[in-house]
Amino acid sequence: MKLTNGFDISASALTAQRLRMDVISSNIANAETTRGSFVNGEFQPYKRKMVVMEPMKQGSFASMLQDEMGGKNQGVKVAGIIEDKTPEKLVYNPTHPDADASGYVRMPNVDVTKEMVDMISASRSYEANVTALNATKAMFVKALEIGK
Repeated sequence: MKLTNGFDISASALTAQRLRMDVISSNIANAETTRGSFVNGEFQPYKRKMVVMEPMKQGSFASMLQDEMGGKNQGVKVAGIIEDKTPEKLVYNPTHPDADASGYVRMPNVDVTKEMVDMISASRSYEANVTALNATKAMFVKALEIGK
């Protein structure tokens, strides 16, 4: 078992949560973007993005314990960034440049309130991993003091 496993696990989680906060920030910034992409000759509204995370190693408890005792890395990794399949919102605004013949504008499927809740969750997860990292560091310092 490696002594630095605690650092490795916390570092992987910090990296994943930072990416999650970046994606959430992008969603909030594009909450009103009606021209997110150009598909088949017409503009499409921005699509909400989500981060998918998974453990670095998967398997039974016994196999994960054996890997841990062997010093293999554990932690979390980003499996990918996917687009939310929720349909976009239709808003009646006939003066908007992207309005259709009926006066409706297709708006992004981003709910700013939901994004703010996700941002708070990601921020708290980040803080918890910083606390775990500091606790691991404090244990190393205490272990070094024993030798004095």
